Amino acid sequence: MSGKKPIYTMLSTGGGYHKNKSDTPTGTYHIQHERGEDFYNQKLKEGAKYYVSWKDHGVYLFHSVPTKSDGTINKEETRKLGKSPGSHGCIRLSIPDSKWVAKTVPAGTKIVIKDN
Repeated sequence: MSGKKPIYTMLSTGGGYHKNKSDTPTGTYHIQHERGEDFYNQKLKEGAKYYVSWKDHGVYLFHSVPTKSDGTINKEETRKLGKSPGSHGCIRLSIPDSKWVAKTVPAGTKIVIKDN
């Protein structure tokens, strides 16, 4: 945003819905220090590229669309981006957008998460 004018929009996907409630917390948060190039969650059998924590120090992240155990993109999950819920609570972004967030947005930056 530049003042109240959007200058760039990122497609994103938040958490799945359970009993009409998203797994992604809503509210005002701040970017935390935890960030990195990639991760893989053995329990969930998926990972992602370029992550940045925004709540609970590594629990809730901005990150790329999911990757498989070999690091390749999960194309089925990628199709949900900007269209339907899909994460376990994190905010999924495209690879270029998640890289930009991880490399550019400093810790302490205010973010607001809202339901549509």
